[in-house]
Amino acid sequence: MNLHQFRFVQEAARRNLNLTEAAKALHTSQPGVSKAIIELEDELGVDIFARHGKRLKRITEPGQHVLKSIELIMREVGNLKRIGEQFSAQDSGTLSIATTHTQARYVLPLPVAKLREAYPKVNISLHQATPHEVARMVIDEVAEIGMATESLADYPDLVTLPCYEWQHVLVMPSAHPLAQKERIGLDDIAHESLVTYHPSFTGRGKIDQAFAARKLQPRIVLEAIDSDVIKTYVRLGLGIGIVAEMAMRDDPLGDLVVRPLGHLFGQSVARVAFKRGAYLRNFVFKFAELLSDRLNRELISRAMTGHVNDYEL
Repeated sequence: MNLHQFRFVQEAARRNLNLTEAAKALHTSQPGVSKAIIELEDELGVDIFARHGKRLKRITEPGQHVLKSIELIMREVGNLKRIGEQFSAQDSGTLSIATTHTQARYVLPLPVAKLREAYPKVNISLHQATPHEVARMVIDEVAEIGMATESLADYPDLVTLPCYEWQHVLVMPSAHPLAQKERIGLDDIAHESLVTYHPSFTGRGKIDQAFAARKLQPRIVLEAIDSDVIKTYVRLGLGIGIVAEMAMRDDPLGDLVVRPLGHLFGQSVARVAFKRGAYLRNFVFKFAELLSDRLNRELISRAMTGHVNDYEL
């Protein structure tokens, strides 16, 4: 048995048993993937996959155990590579970060710049995605660190730590009647035309829950994943916007008025995520420390072994 066979089995499982897609991801041929899997099955004496003709239909019970072992082996192979890179490359290499648009646009620029100052030989690879995709990228080792508000804590294969809290704010033209109020109520905005985030992004779930709890149906006229897009349509008069407070920190405003909405929708928590059991290089620890003064190498190391809870941060 060999690592190529392990990779082929692992990728077939990740691609929903589609060998054509697995072959594309691995830059090889579909017959080559199929042959390698069969050879591993013959060597182990068990069927990893149940088949209908030449098509894989499901993962067998022994196959589930084989996949768990392969996952451990491949994780440690990745760790060995990172250990070698750290001690041979003298803190150079690539830091791959998976995150949402809001984090990438408003939170990460300063930490990324400071990391480059501290580690000038380190390149940054930034992947923008949905929270679910961020989690998958970290689990699949496409990224070493992930950052998002939603979903990350739902994956047992990830170690996630709270980074900072934030609240939503209301954004509206200065001429809007609500701009005269300092404290906005849910009834004030329930019948307004609202421009806000897509349901899977940037704490949108808290907004929906608050309206549902009051049995109110908001008039959401436009949904977006990009805070700048929301602000653009507010400026065009499409409605009033609900955005993350981070999106307004560097906005010149002038024509817009901002009101906090934490009393309506509560506080949201941005989290960082690492793959459980992964070996973290020095500059990964450093980047996490730059993201939040709550995080340090000792705490992260303890969390990676399952000995830190959120309340300790």
